[in-house]
Amino acid sequence: MTENTQPPADGPHSAPADLPTQYTPADVEGKLYERWVERGYFEADAASDKEPYTIVIPPPNVTGSLHLGHAFEHTLIDALTRRKRMQGYETLWQPGMDHAGIATQNRVERELAGEGKSRHDLGREAFVERVWQWKAESGGTISGQMRRLGDGVAWSRERFTMDEGLSRAVNTIFKRLYDDELIYRAERIINWCPRCLTAISDIEVEYQDDDGELVSIRYGEGEDSLVVATTRAETMLGDTAVAVHPDDERYRHLVGREIRLPLTDRSIPVVADRHVDPEFGTGAVKVTPAHDPNDFEIGRRHGLAQLTVMDEHAVITAPGPFQGLDRLEARSAVVGALREEGRIVAEKRPYQHSVGHCSRCHTTVEPRLSMQWWVRVGPLAEAAGDAVRDGRVAIHPKEMSSRYFEWVDNLHDWCISRQLWWGHRIPVWYGPDGEVRCVGPDEEPPSGPGWHQDTDVLDTWFSSGLWPFSTLGWPDATESVAKFYPNSVLVTGYDILFFWVARMMMFGLYAMDGVPPFRTIALHGMVRDQFGKKMSKSFGNAVDPLDWMDAYGSDAVRFTLARGANPGVDVPIGEDWVQASRNFANKVWNATRFALLNGATVEGPLPSADEMSATDRWVLSRLNSVVAEADAYYDDYQFAKLSDALFHFAWDEVFDWYVELSKTTFAAGGRPAEVARRVLGEVLDVTLRLLHPLVPFVTEELWTTLTGGESVVIADWPTDSGFRDPAAERELDAVRQLVTEVRRFRADQGLQPGQRVPATLDLGETGLAAHEPAMRALLRLEPAGEAFSATASLPAAGAVVALDLSGAIDFAAERKRLAKDLAAAEKELAGTTAKLGNEAFLAKAPEPVVAKIRARRESAEADIARITEQLAKLPD
Repeated sequence: MTENTQPPADGPHSAPADLPTQYTPADVEGKLYERWVERGYFEADAASDKEPYTIVIPPPNVTGSLHLGHAFEHTLIDALTRRKRMQGYETLWQPGMDHAGIATQNRVERELAGEGKSRHDLGREAFVERVWQWKAESGGTISGQMRRLGDGVAWSRERFTMDEGLSRAVNTIFKRLYDDELIYRAERIINWCPRCLTAISDIEVEYQDDDGELVSIRYGEGEDSLVVATTRAETMLGDTAVAVHPDDERYRHLVGREIRLPLTDRSIPVVADRHVDPEFGTGAVKVTPAHDPNDFEIGRRHGLAQLTVMDEHAVITAPGPFQGLDRLEARSAVVGALREEGRIVAEKRPYQHSVGHCSRCHTTVEPRLSMQWWVRVGPLAEAAGDAVRDGRVAIHPKEMSSRYFEWVDNLHDWCISRQLWWGHRIPVWYGPDGEVRCVGPDEEPPSGPGWHQDTDVLDTWFSSGLWPFSTLGWPDATESVAKFYPNSVLVTGYDILFFWVARMMMFGLYAMDGVPPFRTIALHGMVRDQFGKKMSKSFGNAVDPLDWMDAYGSDAVRFTLARGANPGVDVPIGEDWVQASRNFANKVWNATRFALLNGATVEGPLPSADEMSATDRWVLSRLNSVVAEADAYYDDYQFAKLSDALFHFAWDEVFDWYVELSKTTFAAGGRPAEVARRVLGEVLDVTLRLLHPLVPFVTEELWTTLTGGESVVIADWPTDSGFRDPAAERELDAVRQLVTEVRRFRADQGLQPGQRVPATLDLGETGLAAHEPAMRALLRLEPAGEAFSATASLPAAGAVVALDLSGAIDFAAERKRLAKDLAAAEKELAGTTAKLGNEAFLAKAPEPVVAKIRARRESAEADIARITEQLAKLPD
């Protein structure tokens, strides 16, 4: 029944007495992880005949350290791969890191600045060598932190997006795309960082509401004038048109005519374009094709000139009085000049609006016309959409599919060039007579006078888009590619569904002859604080998971994160939840230690059901149901439900009920005790194996002690034997209901947990007679003596429990205590009701504060009802 077939390890295993009385994670975790790695448990054999199971790690930046988002994602991946390994799959969790072009270059440039140097002082070749030196000395901190968390990755296969093999893969696919005319060079609008001096991707732009200004300006003269509004007045120097909607009667007479552009000696046309919203503002918009993405498209449609009026440092280059000014200085100067000319119609300050900032240095991003390299994504994106639509790839949860389609169906060409020195340099050479040659990995680049390589490097997302197959040795036809591609599942956050997942889909389908890079995309949410707020250093709510691991253990952090992991939903987390998970690990430790000290064993076959008590059959029936539940939750990526099911089964049913109910059986001895010890050993064996993927360290220490097996990492995953006993489950439900009702009554009456009282149990036709000794032991009920006189009678689960509390409770004192508690609850109810009835308070208070007060009011109402009922039950 859910048997493990792993043979015992050579030599004696730990005796129960060897388990310390208290679980201390720091004494266990490090040594266990190193043992797992040394024994090669996490390695994957491409020559194996086992069915493969593959997951690639979303590669963390080489500059990064482990944050809660990493810990969350790695916990889910590790749980999946540990389970599959136990199920007998050839399991590969592929590790590696991303070279993180901008972040890494910035890091090394800051070091140089501290030495009074810049990268230009070193030159390109020496600077790149300096970055490699930094990586060797300081990069990859996160690898050690992953070990702390327990990540079961195949360390011998660790890759880096700039290593020789992956660089060859990047060069190969660039050449193929170029030859297929899917990569081209063109001048387009891009996100430009004036501090980093490079184009940046959409994901590297962080938007925030900034206080700016909205200035309304009159263009033209008299009846041939109109008003436009802008938050970037300096860009008017590059305006080449004003656009209106073709159906807007207010401006129909101006369409096709020219109006004067203030502060310049130029006139610009008024064009009709359906992009303009006639209901927004004045219905007229200034068009600056070289400095706004929407204006660029309008300019292309109407053949407008593209005037660049700022350089790469965001300094004005337009000839005239503003030349040489920084964009912000120019903004004030331009508005001042317009004011002097009487062109300002309205000014609004502050005007809060969404502004893009570079995620690396927080500089305001400038839309800029620039010559860049692009991927023509049309056919690639269509293939990526079709792979999901036709079922070759499943997105989980399914409702996220619409977001994926919205992206790939409307994808614009992708800017892949970056003006950096650290990264994969674009493999294109230019000749003295205008020649352009793309060079593949096995080709010699052109040489001779006048030939030079493109100075740009590729967007980091370009190389990470190849991750599912480049890490396996592609473009070579390796054993690993044949064995582990396509990957089984990709586990990643919904926030990079577009930026990374879609690009892996496009490149995988293109490079691998229509075979998608993975069969399933399992999306999770973002980790937030306990109030649902995004974690950020600037908010003061960021958490270093290593601090929590130091305080509570890695298992506690992992279990907390898993319990919050509903598919595609953000995960709120607070330190008190980690404390609760630490308590769970301690409970597992203490309960297993108690069981071992009382003879729990896995030796020999399970006794037959005929020899078992109803309690034994109940727990085995429930065990098999939980095994089935766990499999279903894993297959549906329902980690929160999985964790809750295992938590409540282990704590509530095994530790709090089966172990406690078995104590009287152990004390009585004989064959029933032998059977119970074997059943308890079976239940603990299976429960520890079920828990292992989520909490690997504590389960390893306990399971090897219990079973003598080599390691739970390579133990068999439990299977549902099909054993069910509905009658035993109903019988034990009645036992638990009776015990719970009497415990609640005892607590309501103020009895101490260990206080014994005389009682009679009228079990009638309940069929619970065999459980009376155990129930009396749990409830601290003594047999009724000759002087017994019931002061309370409690019906529960078809039985009647009569108790004599006359010698246990001072009823007058108890009535006085309850009256005091009732007064306090009524005061709390009055106070919270008053606050919730105050409209001014509700208008100003944050929702979490209001929710907390509502909860306090509900608690007060429940307390009043409970205390009132207790008072009514007290004898006069």
